[in-house]
Amino acid sequence: MSIWNYIYETMGFLGLTHLNVCMILVALGLAFLGIVKKYEPLLMLPLAIGILIANIPAAGLSAYDEGRLMHFLYSGIRLVIYPPLIFLCIGAMTDFGPLIANPKTAIIGLGGQLGIFVAMGTAYFLGNLLVPIIPGFDGFSLQEAAAIGIIGSSDGPTSIYTATRLAPDLLPSIAIAAFSYMALVPFIQPPIMRLLTTEKERVIVMPEPKQVTQKQKILFPIIMIIVTLLIFPAASALIAMLMLGNLIRESGVTQRFVPTLQTEMLNILTLLVGLSIGSSATADRFLQPKTLIIILVGLLAFVFGTIGGVLTAKLLCKLTGGKINPLIGNSGVSAMPMAARISQRMGQKYNPQSHLLMHAMGPIVSSTIGSAMVAGVLISIFTK
Repeated sequence: MSIWNYIYETMGFLGLTHLNVCMILVALGLAFLGIVKKYEPLLMLPLAIGILIANIPAAGLSAYDEGRLMHFLYSGIRLVIYPPLIFLCIGAMTDFGPLIANPKTAIIGLGGQLGIFVAMGTAYFLGNLLVPIIPGFDGFSLQEAAAIGIIGSSDGPTSIYTATRLAPDLLPSIAIAAFSYMALVPFIQPPIMRLLTTEKERVIVMPEPKQVTQKQKILFPIIMIIVTLLIFPAASALIAMLMLGNLIRESGVTQRFVPTLQTEMLNILTLLVGLSIGSSATADRFLQPKTLIIILVGLLAFVFGTIGGVLTAKLLCKLTGGKINPLIGNSGVSAMPMAARISQRMGQKYNPQSHLLMHAMGPIVSSTIGSAMVAGVLISIFTK
């Protein structure tokens, strides 16, 4: 009987609370989106299972159960190992040619950073306004607001990197909001693009990008490493790994690395990041007023990031005499490569002769670099 009593007393059912049940339902909802709706399944599925196992009492599978499996896997997040390695893989997948060929499109990527600052300001001031209204809510510090704002970069690894440095307690909420909205980019961006552009602008056919030499492609990442690390040292890990990955791709002498970085290594890192972030989303940390505010502000960040990119593209369209199609403005957010595919699809819808995919890659690349730089600046300021 003592054996059976021990088995009964260690069952997870005894510790199951309504908050655990809520988180299990959240996990099942994310699994539904990944499996049935196919929204970013490579990320959604491990994220969902991570949340599920972390919220089953007595399982010992949360990121905070020291000496257990998920605690060790989560060290890759806590010690800021996974995000730079993901940037290494992204660099090996990215062609910087469109940005080198048409550097003016980098301005669109800078315009897309509007979402970061709108979200940061909203989180800080809205948080202060809600303090007397929501019991137990003490608002957001400037560090926390900055970490929330980086959701507007539309870049999951950058959001994780910044939250780990500035607001580790908010990491689960920030990461889940960032990755969830990245999956919803195909639904968020098209209405904004239609609203802010005219029929005349949507049918613009952009000229073919100029040819870029291999020498230019090799020099670009080397120069970027030197310049950005001297000016933005706090973002050095992200920028250096991104450029190293691209140099591996373009150098022509390390081709054995390229398929590994583009497939196997990226797949493993995506699995580990999803599982680790999910395992940190325990009910006591996730089900708080702050989480709901972060999710709402995250949506605002994506919306204003898209608005900033499209409006900047419209300005470039006028300055260049109609040579820039503003539909590539949505790629001012670094949701790679989804945003570029949306630009292409929207352009083809209004003009079958329009091919915007490669043109949209320039703003996306510049946005990826720009958001890492902004993250570096915010980390430098607010860690002091």
